[in-house]
Amino acid sequence: MSGFFAEGDLRPNLIEEARRKLSASDGYLDLTSSNPTQQGLLFPPAILENAAKGYWRDRRYQPDPRGAISAREAIAHYYAGRTPRLEVDLAHLFITASTSEAYSLLFALLTEPGDNLLAPEVTYPLFEYLAAIHHLELRPYRLDEDQHWQLDPESLVAQTDERTKGVLLISPHNPTGMIVQERQEILTRLNLPIICDEVFAEFTYLAPTTPPLGVLHPELPVFHLNGISKLFALPDLKLGWIALSGPATHYGDRLELLNDTFLGCNSLVQWMLPKLFEQGGDFVKEMNQYVRQNLDLALECLSHSPTLEVQPPDGGYYLFPKVRGWKDEEALVLYLLEEAKVLVHPGYFYGYEQGCHLMLSGLTNSTQLEQGLERLVNALR
Repeated sequence: MSGFFAEGDLRPNLIEEARRKLSASDGYLDLTSSNPTQQGLLFPPAILENAAKGYWRDRRYQPDPRGAISAREAIAHYYAGRTPRLEVDLAHLFITASTSEAYSLLFALLTEPGDNLLAPEVTYPLFEYLAAIHHLELRPYRLDEDQHWQLDPESLVAQTDERTKGVLLISPHNPTGMIVQERQEILTRLNLPIICDEVFAEFTYLAPTTPPLGVLHPELPVFHLNGISKLFALPDLKLGWIALSGPATHYGDRLELLNDTFLGCNSLVQWMLPKLFEQGGDFVKEMNQYVRQNLDLALECLSHSPTLEVQPPDGGYYLFPKVRGWKDEEALVLYLLEEAKVLVHPGYFYGYEQGCHLMLSGLTNSTQLEQGLERLVNALR
């Protein structure tokens, strides 16, 4: 057997085995959810129904490799309303089926097999799989935990060579919550294309806003990624996009050809998008407030544990506390699952192996979150 999955161990790990066993018996409190629909955060169905009405009456399949014009107009308007404002021409917007598909398209656009991309050492596990599919190397650069998880310039320089074709940035970052709020001179110095994932952009906590990276770095080719999965809590409707700024606009024709190869995003959700933006603002504000209140609750609860050291995030909806007195994250997570009946994620799930860390989600149902945190803190005393 050959190919990407030939040599991978696909058996469940010890944490998953314990979770399945407990799920079949006593149950547990899950503090890791990243799925808003499982937490009762449902985009208003009346808006969805209204947004879809006209599509069925005038339905025509007229695919555009950049995406429907009306949908791109809505996205351009969204960027014009960001703080600070980002002007995006309709020709420089590309609609995809998801941000995952957008990543894959950009990996194909920017690299050849054997090239490498710089990615944060603490990162969502999606990237390693996409890199393997495209036969790329991901080179980890450091996020400085002592400096609120800011980019470490020396690490970025050390990981760069002649086959480095771009830098991955997540702002707000998953799971540390770091937001790139200021111009980063190291990025200008490297002068590489930037793939900037902004799917949590509307979820700010300490930071007042999430600045679009293309505004901070107009001289660099920046590919902004976002979509409705996090923004409108609509992961099931499958719409993402790529917004090009600066010299990235020169890649437009090649990206159009790549996107035309798949035309992954369905026409119905593109038709609906203008109404989602027009009428969904109140829901976004309510969801943002819900997450902020949960983060307030979690930070207050965790502050009572001398074992836990947690930094309030700039944004996003996760916490990534450090646990003193433990070295084995897997043993700690199994202990919490088996003794406290609480599920959290270990830091190594995100590639981070410095110290002992846990991931908690502020998306969790508030009552469940409060109960789970109380159990967690008591178990660590």
